[in-house]
Amino acid sequence: ETEPLTSKKDASDCSKGEDCKENGLLVRNPKSALRLVEDGNKVHPSQGDKGEAAQISNGYSGVQSSVPCNGEQQLMELEDRETWSKKIDFLLSVIGYAVDLGNVWRFPYICYQNGGGAFLIPYTIMAIFGGIPLFYMELALGQYHRNGCISIWRKICPIFKGIGFAICIIDLYVASYYNTIMAWAFYYLISSFTAELPWTSCTNPWNTGNCTNYFSKDNVSWSLHSTSPAEEFYTRQVLQVHRSNGLDDLGGISWQLTLCLLLIFTIVYFSIWKGVKTSGKVVWVTATFPYIILFILLVRGATLPGAWRGVLYYLKPDWQKLLATEVWVDAAAQIFFSLGPGFGVLLAYASYNKFHNNCYQDALVTSTVNCLTSFVSGFVIFTVLGYMAEMRNEDVSEVAKDTGPSLLFITYAEAIANMPASTFFAIIFFLMLLTLGLDSTFAGLEGVITGVLDEFPHVWSKRRELFVLGLTIVCFLGSLATLTFGGAYVVKLFEEYATGPAVLTVVFLEAVAVSWFYGITQFCNDVKEMLGSAPGWYWRVCWVAISPLFLLFVTCSFLSNPPELRLFDYDYPYWTTVVGYCIGTSSIIFIPIYMVYRLVVTPGTLKERILKSITPETATEIPFGDIRMNAV
Repeated sequence: ETEPLTSKKDASDCSKGEDCKENGLLVRNPKSALRLVEDGNKVHPSQGDKGEAAQISNGYSGVQSSVPCNGEQQLMELEDRETWSKKIDFLLSVIGYAVDLGNVWRFPYICYQNGGGAFLIPYTIMAIFGGIPLFYMELALGQYHRNGCISIWRKICPIFKGIGFAICIIDLYVASYYNTIMAWAFYYLISSFTAELPWTSCTNPWNTGNCTNYFSKDNVSWSLHSTSPAEEFYTRQVLQVHRSNGLDDLGGISWQLTLCLLLIFTIVYFSIWKGVKTSGKVVWVTATFPYIILFILLVRGATLPGAWRGVLYYLKPDWQKLLATEVWVDAAAQIFFSLGPGFGVLLAYASYNKFHNNCYQDALVTSTVNCLTSFVSGFVIFTVLGYMAEMRNEDVSEVAKDTGPSLLFITYAEAIANMPASTFFAIIFFLMLLTLGLDSTFAGLEGVITGVLDEFPHVWSKRRELFVLGLTIVCFLGSLATLTFGGAYVVKLFEEYATGPAVLTVVFLEAVAVSWFYGITQFCNDVKEMLGSAPGWYWRVCWVAISPLFLLFVTCSFLSNPPELRLFDYDYPYWTTVVGYCIGTSSIIFIPIYMVYRLVVTPGTLKERILKSITPETATEIPFGDIRMNAV
């Protein structure tokens, strides 16, 4: 019998055997309990059953008691979960997570490499049918079940719980190299507080005889072996790669970068140690500041001589490129890694939302903002590249050879150094890079923290600060290899192999588990209970077929044609590819290991074990509001 829980009743009206409502929460009367099972003679469904006694219709699930069915009452207690202080805190946190350093350096490069303006066609298609549906799916899952990336699988499909452990390992790998790039930016920021930027001249102790400053007033000739002051500052002073022979001889640890990284992790710790209440306030700065700086740099770049050459090169369409498979692969990979499903962050952030929050609208707004930011960042970068080409009297394609971090730390840094008010623009540019990276780091670690705290609440729920401290120390120690003189080679290896294929595999299995095992109908019913309306056929088709095929397509393309890595003058040997795949496999190996473990420890025949392992164990806690619950 269905019975409303929202009858307006004062505390004084609560009689024996009833519960009371205080401040929107369900409060147990000291003399009573919310009765799920009262009659010991009733038939009690097994815990693994989908239609069990604790199944609730409003999108939360009852925490089942372990009391046996012997006439005693089973009790359901509701724990108060932390929520965002304001809706805007959540939106800024998700935007700050999705908009990161890759939006500034990766999208512009991939766009001009794959047909300029023509690339926007496959990019938009992949976003509509692949990226945004997966983004929306994770937000809905997290908000409905209110759990992190590990424990949420008990309520979806327990045999896939290994996905949660794999996500945590991937996040730790990302933290071990991503923050090192921010340490480079921090080093540049400190170096910018001078009247003359140190990467503008060839008279520094780290410069070589090949250093050629073509911005000087003297007539200089640029030869094949010439290097710019900005390149030598980056490679010989910041990274010091000349003191390493490659991955088999990384050299010592750079104490300057170590101090920079230590300070970054200190900022990160005190931003997330108290939970989303504190990180939700920090992102007001870290998520909005980059947009202010991007606007300033866009206006400044547009006024530089030759800026139009860069914009033309950025957007000039090459329609023949659309016939190449790799262009579509790059478009799919870019939108996927830009929006960022599969890292447990969207699940964690959405789990702190109110139950009836409109996550559908949030998904559309944040993904649109992310894509537009990538597009505008291209103008910020290419107006400056056009200026560089004008100054060098070269084609833009010659100037735009640098990719990845080198595009920011060499090419863009050099352009800034030769602008009027160069010190000011250098400071705000590297501050922007720091803030872009910080909120992405907040998010990645929050994915791990929420996952572990929800899985082991009896151990860590009251010791969050201690756990976060331990986690940041582990991430710092894990970053030591990237702080060596050959650390840039390690960063490149981790970026290409440790996370890419592993995350694609994780999200593919996640989409299959939700759509095919949990059931697309059940998932859409969950969304309807939160939002009041079920997702339409477009979303259903994407979740069931198109998005998994999209992921399978990108994964197979990557595995069939692994990238040949080269950084500066170093060609990665073949054994590094094997090491890269081993690192990537070390995270996703938890998925089959847990499947085997689950089947082994579950009692019954093989068929019974499989059925129990793919059936949700627990239902979801009820938020008290204008809702109804099914009582047994």
